[in-house]
Amino acid sequence: MRSSARNRELVALVPVALLLTAGFAAVFAQESSRLGNLSMVYGAYFFALCLATHIYLRIRLPNADPYLFPLVALLTAFGLVMVYRIDESLARDQANWFVLGLVLFALTIQFLRDYEVLERYRYTIAVGGLLLLLAPRLPGIGQQVNGAYLGVKIGPLAFQPAEFSKIAIVIFLASYLREHREVLIVGARRVLGVTLPPLKHFGPMLVVWGASMFMLVFIRDLGSSLMFFAAFLALLYVATGRFSFVVIGMALFVVGAWFIVETVPHVHERVEIWLHPYRDPHESGYQILQSIFAQADGGLFGKGFAQGLITIPGTHPAQTLLPAAQTDTIYSLIVNELGLFGACGLILIYLLIAARGFKIALLAGDGFSKLLATGLTAVFAIQAFVIIGGVTRVIPLTGVTLPFVSYGGSSIVANFVLLALLLLVSDRARREAAERAGTVPLGVPA
Repeated sequence: MRSSARNRELVALVPVALLLTAGFAAVFAQESSRLGNLSMVYGAYFFALCLATHIYLRIRLPNADPYLFPLVALLTAFGLVMVYRIDESLARDQANWFVLGLVLFALTIQFLRDYEVLERYRYTIAVGGLLLLLAPRLPGIGQQVNGAYLGVKIGPLAFQPAEFSKIAIVIFLASYLREHREVLIVGARRVLGVTLPPLKHFGPMLVVWGASMFMLVFIRDLGSSLMFFAAFLALLYVATGRFSFVVIGMALFVVGAWFIVETVPHVHERVEIWLHPYRDPHESGYQILQSIFAQADGGLFGKGFAQGLITIPGTHPAQTLLPAAQTDTIYSLIVNELGLFGACGLILIYLLIAARGFKIALLAGDGFSKLLATGLTAVFAIQAFVIIGGVTRVIPLTGVTLPFVSYGGSSIVANFVLLALLLLVSDRARREAAERAGTVPLGVPA
């Protein structure tokens, strides 16, 4: 059937809307004295928006992956329910950002159908991405959050530039490595069983390594630094096929990070809190300890929607029990209220999105498309790992958001642009794969 792919997308959106409605209803049942009954129609609004987006995709990208948008819609629904459970006004803001994200999603698809044009402006895009990263340190507009320079505030507009910068840097790296991957392989030598790239072409790795270290020192953003460098290593491996290059890159990052941890007070403090949170359980270690306690308290099946404690009852003003529940520690709240099984379900959604993204990269016929899909998928998956790893004490806690789930307009909007680029690559890759197989392009089997 010519439209089977889009039909599968439509069918997958129906249970997403039902789950959102059920989630809002469950929260309303517990918090009816605090929440308005208007919340009961949110599911219908959400489905209407998703349906309009589906119709647009059916027209503009008929061959695109049929599962990516429903999976992202499921994450967004999950996030809306959890934010609504915390604060109805925050959920309303999140819904508005969701609408804006869909608008930019549609505009990206509309004006970047020939996304290879991005290659021609790769240096301009790279400079723009770096300027965005530096913007939080500019006097007058930069904002410091928990010691890290993450935000920019211009009048009433506030956003986190790193969310948009990650897309710009991935575009630049995909274009650069597509053009120069051959020179990284030709002339490579083996030293003590390790394949080393030619010294004169070792520069890109050193530049990206230096940029990551610079971010640790100047912007103090450990999460973004790790996210960007890990995405670069993923692209480097796909471009060259040499795992030894990844090992060298990881070694460089570990050495650089160790040096900065020992010499930069803010980064050293973050690592000390991670390693020894019980040294100051009421101040610096409070957030990570409460995050761990909340997850342990959830058990296997959780306490139920709106049953977890975010503030201590009876305190005026309310004393926070789980700091930054709508942003940094939203995963801990999810584990507390839905249990380990619910949290594993959430992680499974991220894994499915990563699997679909990497499948798009495998189907892509040209080098830039393959590397772009790989980079976008990698940076998305690594961002999820960084925040989940932080609240579970696998790595130090950072300020990045859990994609599509945490409260935050910058994250929602930027990740919808990322999704649009992935679907653009997918549409071309699946159409070309169908043409090579001699079948009708529409409705390519998954």
